[in-house]
Amino acid sequence: MSTIKLGLIREGKVPVDRRVPLTPKKCVEVQQAWPQVRVVAQSSDIRSYSDQEYRDLGLAVQPDVTDCDVLMGVKEVPVAQLVPNKTYLFFSHTVKKQPANRELLRQILQKNITLIDYEMLTNGRGERIVAFGRWAGIVGAYNGLLTYGRKHGLYQLKPAYQCTDLDDMQEEYFKVKALPPIKIAVTGSGRVAQGALEVLEKMGLRRVSVYDYLYLDFAEPVYTQLRSSDYNRRRDERVWDTPDFHQHPGEYESTFGKYLPVTDLLIACAYWHPEAPRLFTEADTRRPDFRITTIADVTCDIDGSIPTTKRSTSIPEPAFDYNPATGELEPAYSRPANITVMAVDNLPCELPRNASRDFGRQLIDNVLPHLFGGDPEGVIERATIVRNGQLTPRYEYLRDYASEAAPVAAAH
Repeated sequence: MSTIKLGLIREGKVPVDRRVPLTPKKCVEVQQAWPQVRVVAQSSDIRSYSDQEYRDLGLAVQPDVTDCDVLMGVKEVPVAQLVPNKTYLFFSHTVKKQPANRELLRQILQKNITLIDYEMLTNGRGERIVAFGRWAGIVGAYNGLLTYGRKHGLYQLKPAYQCTDLDDMQEEYFKVKALPPIKIAVTGSGRVAQGALEVLEKMGLRRVSVYDYLYLDFAEPVYTQLRSSDYNRRRDERVWDTPDFHQHPGEYESTFGKYLPVTDLLIACAYWHPEAPRLFTEADTRRPDFRITTIADVTCDIDGSIPTTKRSTSIPEPAFDYNPATGELEPAYSRPANITVMAVDNLPCELPRNASRDFGRQLIDNVLPHLFGGDPEGVIERATIVRNGQLTPRYEYLRDYASEAAPVAAAH
């Protein structure tokens, strides 16, 4: 049996991403499970796991991985770093025809590359089998409580990115005991929302039903989980049907208005379709009974479900203020009447070691058996956007996107 060389590439996207698809221990596990595979790590000074941690477990670390058969990263590979005639696995962010990555897809086609996109890896039921969503929820909820505490001068949590790992971050949880009896709403029911709920539970906050959240007062901080059916309804008032909502989001309208007078902190974790209703409008923020002072927009859809999310934020500067009176953005914590918004768009990067361990587990359990085992269930096939420089039939719709001329850079 011929050897397959699997190379972990150095992340090249800016801002830097310190996550890895496989940690050192996971690399050893891969080699034990599939003896024909040899894992090599490209040397990197930004990776959350150091080169030495890979060497300590007997793994090869080298500056160049062009001798590898399969190259595995996390984020989009810079065009200049693409190696022709290779098989790549990473998040390409091309399937929605994202303008920023058109040239990336063009070059993948020109360089005779095979591209397998993590985002498109699904099981037979169409469910994603590898994702960082849970970690977005964990860090997003933590950042929401951090932002609320700063805004109201209650406590100072250490930023997640300054924590060594999740255990270190959890040492900060006790500080939220300074919270007054506020109400926190978490939207969504997927991986992201589950991560956020995990944090609130471990912080010792009390979970209540949607009914109690709406109609009862409490002497302690509480939170509730709002599913799509809790804040949307069909315009024709037909009975709620979840599959119908996903198939025809434009037929629905928001009922989130009833939560605006009782919610202090909103943690938005629900997937949003552009045809679906927004939770509220900018005009709603000027209502006398609009109570939300802090929003953690974990989904971070610009001008999406949360209309005050007019831009994303960075890990070092995670928040900005929205002035309801003017509709303008201001520096975070500028004035009490503003709504403070946390909108970091790469939240899992704040706990890169934990997120990487979790992702590697998913790869070993759900993906690599198909990658190295013939793919009888079509898992790899469904996620292969390009094979040997040609769009696969499933992704033929990207041809016009990939063939459009790349934008010409302005002269300086």
